[in-house]
Amino acid sequence: MSTSTPDPDVNETPTGLDAASTPEAGSTGAAGRTDPEAVGAPRDDANEGLRGDEVEIESVIDPTTVRRAPRYKAFFLTGALAGIVLGLAIGISWLVSPAASGVLKPGVYLSVIVLGTTTLTTLIAGALAIWADKRSLRR
Repeated sequence: MSTSTPDPDVNETPTGLDAASTPEAGSTGAAGRTDPEAVGAPRDDANEGLRGDEVEIESVIDPTTVRRAPRYKAFFLTGALAGIVLGLAIGISWLVSPAASGVLKPGVYLSVIVLGTTTLTTLIAGALAIWADKRSLRR
């Protein structure tokens, strides 16, 4: 059950206080931001625009050096697609050969061959991506 008296509005200024008499009156700008000089923050012009442990980006980063790291997702997808195609080619060529004449469920054999080659080629593609990543760090 709620009380019969209404709750005070939280956005209302307290009675008897004026907006100019609040302690923050001189410390906020037009957009409600705090004024650094009123708060006591260091001035930017005193240390040439740098504060604390900030440094110039140009002194840390060489814009002529670009690391060409591989995109792992592209490597894995390429390896998986190559494995599916290779597995289908190997599996179908084996199923049409005379050696597969006694196979009872050729779909199972085809699935196993496709899954095996896809797993193998995806792992090889991942290893190539790691090799390319390590090679890009050496340069």
